[in-house]
Amino acid sequence: MLFSSEQAVRRHEADVLVLGSGAAGCGAALAAVESGASVLLLDKARLESSGCLGGGNDHFLAVLETGEPHDAIENLVGEYATPSSGTSAALVASWGRLMRPMMELLESLGVEFIHRPDGGYLRTGGFGEPGAWYVNIARGYRTKRLLAGEIRRRGVQVLDHVMVLRLAESRGRIIGAVAYNVLDGVLHVIRARAVVLALGNFANRAVPNSTGNPFNTWHSPFNTGAQYVLAYRAGARLLNLDLRQHATLIPKGFGCAGMNGIMDTGAHELNAEGRRFLTGYHPLGERCPRHFQIRGTDAERVEGRAPFFMDLRHADKEALRHLNDTLMPGDKATWPDWIAQTGLDLRRDLMEVEFSEIEFGGLVEVDDRFATRVPGLYNACVFYSFSGALCGGYAAGENAARGMAGEMPGWPDEDFEQERERVLRPLRVRHGVPQREFEAAMRQVMSCYMGMVRNERGMKLALEKLERIGASASRVMAEGRHELMLAHESMFLLESARLAVLATIERRETGRSIYRRSDYPELNPAMNRPLAVWNESGTPCTGWL
Repeated sequence: MLFSSEQAVRRHEADVLVLGSGAAGCGAALAAVESGASVLLLDKARLESSGCLGGGNDHFLAVLETGEPHDAIENLVGEYATPSSGTSAALVASWGRLMRPMMELLESLGVEFIHRPDGGYLRTGGFGEPGAWYVNIARGYRTKRLLAGEIRRRGVQVLDHVMVLRLAESRGRIIGAVAYNVLDGVLHVIRARAVVLALGNFANRAVPNSTGNPFNTWHSPFNTGAQYVLAYRAGARLLNLDLRQHATLIPKGFGCAGMNGIMDTGAHELNAEGRRFLTGYHPLGERCPRHFQIRGTDAERVEGRAPFFMDLRHADKEALRHLNDTLMPGDKATWPDWIAQTGLDLRRDLMEVEFSEIEFGGLVEVDDRFATRVPGLYNACVFYSFSGALCGGYAAGENAARGMAGEMPGWPDEDFEQERERVLRPLRVRHGVPQREFEAAMRQVMSCYMGMVRNERGMKLALEKLERIGASASRVMAEGRHELMLAHESMFLLESARLAVLATIERRETGRSIYRRSDYPELNPAMNRPLAVWNESGTPCTGWL
């Protein structure tokens, strides 16, 4: 038997419930427990390896008020609190204020921030940002395990391998969540005085990459849009599903982060003619914001000037050694294996690169306290990167502990055994749609109509096709426990994909994200603002803020 039919529904309670144990969830849990709250932290993976940080990270973004150019919180605010960002100056400033304290915490746990000979931190630049804000980390693959150890030492109640499927609501307030254990099928019902969403900033696996393996992704393939879908169903507003769509360039066939470090080492991107071309798309050339690099590279592809290569043969030898031996393995530990198997020597060879999959993201709207419009619900995933996740999570957890309900809510009045049967249904379907085929069909639609070039007619076709795929959701079948988890992930992916298409139809311009609208190829200054999506009696609505 895959799951025992005798398993009971298990109940838990905590002052603050944190959904997702990546960097943002860890930050939220630490802040809430420091505030004196009892905290329950859950994730479908294990705390020591969950989230994007579980795979490693080579840097921590920080402005440190050193007096050096562009090294102040006001510079961070100027970069990230833009008219279309959906984040206020106060939110960004709260991130900036937490950067140094979080670095001090991490160093106390044994995270190895790299120092210059003069004692200052070794920092490098990022795509288009005005300052060298990225503090380099050695052996970054250890970071998540060190952070997890501190979470457990502080007495946070941790539920590993438990996947949240919906939020529990009573009298207009979020009072907990319903989840299940992906290993044994036990249903977990948690009630809490405040709930923090920390389930990741992106939905991966929605568009294929060149390998055909949907799990060979730039960031964690297990980020599937639950952050947005759960919030949307609960009544929160989602912002910028049309703008927060990202892609990068990756070493051909090797899905990994690291392009930030590669470009800062001084890489020249070359087209098939051996010519540098990015200055034709942005005055900063290879130092441009990432979405300009992606659109510029795709424009060259359309003109027939693919493939593309990174040329590091001219780079400083010590900087190149640092990239190859410290930064790249810190982001993905299999980098040395890939280098050995390909025989690539960055001092001698060009490195062929290609487009990653597209990550579909957004922002659950919050006020300056990281609170959503739904009472009791907070958002820890406001900012990108390890730094943004940890600091934003900490701020959300701190505010959740301050704003939690005065009394513990009652248990939801539901038949949870019936809910457990719904969760396990794909295991009982015998002649339905295999989970892999269901998800692959969604990916094919998104690849055709939501790639680098889009138009309104195509995206409306995409909505129709995704609707037809969704109609078969009750017939999805899973063979085994792992496929059951993937089946529920596929449902989140499908719904987040539909919302992303809907929002992108409304963004009738080109220039603020990675894609190009063939029917609206120019930037429209009137659209320099956030776009909201929300649920109104089961119908998705859109509107400009």
